[in-house]
Amino acid sequence: MINIVLVEPEIPQNTGNIARTCAVTGARLHLVRPLGFDISDRAVKRAGLDYWYLLDLRVYDSIQVFLEEHGDKPLWLATTKGSRRYTDARFEEECWLLFGKETAGLPEWLRERYPDRCLRIPMVDEARSLNLGNSVAILCYEALRQRDFAGLRG
Repeated sequence: MINIVLVEPEIPQNTGNIARTCAVTGARLHLVRPLGFDISDRAVKRAGLDYWYLLDLRVYDSIQVFLEEHGDKPLWLATTKGSRRYTDARFEEECWLLFGKETAGLPEWLRERYPDRCLRIPMVDEARSLNLGNSVAILCYEALRQRDFAGLRG
């Protein structure tokens, strides 16, 4: 199982895009509050997220609550400050891919807690970062590729 964890996501369109990626790949989506948007049934229907029912969604009140439950799992942190390329990681059968909020990324204290598990996506020096939805798709599909896309058709 691939677990996509969004820590304090701010932009609803990014999370909607990521939810679609999770829905089509069978990945579980974890959202860590505070969220910059509403995910009630009414808001989801109004946004036209007709695939939302396919999601295995978990929501946590804070990063501390998430870490109390999952901090001992094989967590991988996506960050522009990562020390290794995402292609150098060997993702476990049950991998956890963490992504920070759009405006600030993952907090420094969290990156310091898992220094050997911070991954970066290569890009030119002048670029700040990729869109969050694109970053999630890149790492999710790399984890799937390493498993020869088990469970997916195509």
